[in-house]
Amino acid sequence: MFNLNRLTRPLDFTRARVSSYDTRGGNGDAWPIAPGETKTLALLEGPGVISHIWFTIASPDKHYLRKLALRIYWDGEENPSVTAPVGDFFGLGHSVSYTYSCALFSTSNNAEGGRVGDGVAMNCWVPMPFRKSARIEITNEQDQPVHAFYFYIDWEKHNALPDDTLYFHAAWRRMDYAGENAEALPEAGGDPAYDAMKSGFNLTDKYNYLILDAVGRGTYLGMNMSVDNLGTDWWGEGDDMFFIDRGEYDGASAWPPDLHGTGSEDYLCHAWGMQHANDLHCGEPWCEIKEGTEHHRRGKVCVYRYHVADPVPFTKSLRVTIEHGHANDRKNDISTVAYWYQDEPHKHFAPLPPANRRLPR
Repeated sequence: MFNLNRLTRPLDFTRARVSSYDTRGGNGDAWPIAPGETKTLALLEGPGVISHIWFTIASPDKHYLRKLALRIYWDGEENPSVTAPVGDFFGLGHSVSYTYSCALFSTSNNAEGGRVGDGVAMNCWVPMPFRKSARIEITNEQDQPVHAFYFYIDWEKHNALPDDTLYFHAAWRRMDYAGENAEALPEAGGDPAYDAMKSGFNLTDKYNYLILDAVGRGTYLGMNMSVDNLGTDWWGEGDDMFFIDRGEYDGASAWPPDLHGTGSEDYLCHAWGMQHANDLHCGEPWCEIKEGTEHHRRGKVCVYRYHVADPVPFTKSLRVTIEHGHANDRKNDISTVAYWYQDEPHKHFAPLPPANRRLPR
């Protein structure tokens, strides 16, 4: 990340910005976005590096953080390299506004503990290089207009970038194992690997939650995860598994993973469950308890793990998964945003589902 020592030397770029400021000189410093409309916030000519993105939004729809879709395209590509609900991209899951900060993102919200539908300032500090162009879009999938979309996009104009520069990527996924994705887990007797898993021994990641499936050369930067814990006890204990440079994944024959963890809270750098805390690289900044008073009982949580200090490089492919509960014994509603750098072109990931399938329970 940013190195203060570089401030002692001349910098070889020009600072630039695109924002929503009122070009008439007034105080109307925001853009409205009609229902169904896609707004291009910025169309930048490279080579350059986006160094900071700031958003804040006023919308009458309390689920605007899930219903507004963010997409970013590099060098005129047809398929976006970044696709996520705007809130989840900045680490705000379940459509909830709350305050937290880490190495890659920071947010600020007036409500103590966070609330659905509140206004919030969102910042992204991830460097995003591009050679030819960058296009940043927001699509309003609400039935109501966005009254005010404020933004800064700060970037650096460079004369050239190194030939081996990688492009930033981010992708949102969701699996509701108690709802529309319940069929992802078969009935007993249909698969020996699944039957062994039901006995508490998981020797395949076939039924794990898939965080990332990338092809090419790149570096894994991490993920945030939003869990709606539908059970009455601890939601974790799921091992993380990384398959590095294995090429096309072929299930159990790829076993064992190159990196294998010991539980969800352990991968998230906590222990004995998660604690209410956020650090530069890991944390649980927000938790809503729905039933009972114990921290890990039924309710919604948001967690993150960013590999800034311990990046995971790959040269051909990377598959990152995590069990949902030990040996996938929990049927919760899970969504993630994975972040990584890689060469273009990237393997196309699934488009965002429509807004009504992104809403929290």
